[in-house]
Amino acid sequence: MGAVARAWGRAFLSQWHGKMLAMSLAPFLLAVAVWAVLLYFGLQPLIDAMHRLFAEHNLFATSTSWLRSFGLGTLTTVVVPLVAMLLLLPLMILTALIFIGLVAMPLICRHVGLRHYPQLVQRHGGSLMGSVGTALGGMLIFIGLWIVTLPLYVFPPLAVLVQAMLWGWLTCRVMVYDVLADYASAEERRAILAAHRWRLLVIGMVSGAAGALPGAIWLGGVMAVVLFPFLAAASIWLYVLVFIFTGLWFAYYCLEALARMRAGQAPAAPATDLTPIEL
Repeated sequence: MGAVARAWGRAFLSQWHGKMLAMSLAPFLLAVAVWAVLLYFGLQPLIDAMHRLFAEHNLFATSTSWLRSFGLGTLTTVVVPLVAMLLLLPLMILTALIFIGLVAMPLICRHVGLRHYPQLVQRHGGSLMGSVGTALGGMLIFIGLWIVTLPLYVFPPLAVLVQAMLWGWLTCRVMVYDVLADYASAEERRAILAAHRWRLLVIGMVSGAAGALPGAIWLGGVMAVVLFPFLAAASIWLYVLVFIFTGLWFAYYCLEALARMRAGQAPAAPATDLTPIEL
């Protein structure tokens, strides 16, 4: 696991550089602009639809009994908008992920590749449409599992654990494709996934734990509903930062693995250089 730790160290040093922090502004502002429009026109209709669903299926009595049994009776008055917000959260993740893929990932991969792996020949085994398709396909599965696991939010530690597992799978699926899209052929990408699957999942799981933290700020009950627009913006910004760090981590690990595979050396034994990276 030394390869994973070394890639983490190099990503950490890069994450806090001014250029990387500045890079987070564009996808953050794009995502906030999109969600400002969507929430202005769609939030109240969504809450109204959820209210009708609860009324038609007698879910108010069920949710009240359920919440009180867990000592969360104060949430009964805001259960409808709270459920609506939790349903919107994976869609916010989707927009952050797509904008990071379109805006930040090409710059991240270009920086890491050109500065630290200039010897790598670009074989262009992926494409922009392939990246978007991979992200959308993964998010459809992610959203379905997110909805199924919503009841776990009555026990936040379990909810965070499950979200970390979901993020681990999603980030591994999406980031590996984006990092290797330009540099590896399709066959090389599949070979790296097969040879490094568990290490890549570890990176995804750790990133998933960080990615689950923004969702924790939505667990404030009544105050989460009152402060919803501000919490939504804060969540998007945190997701963008997590995605940029995750992209850097996967970039350092995957490009090192690709370089060593082409050189015929043992996989995943990256360089030990942890000196500050000049961006």
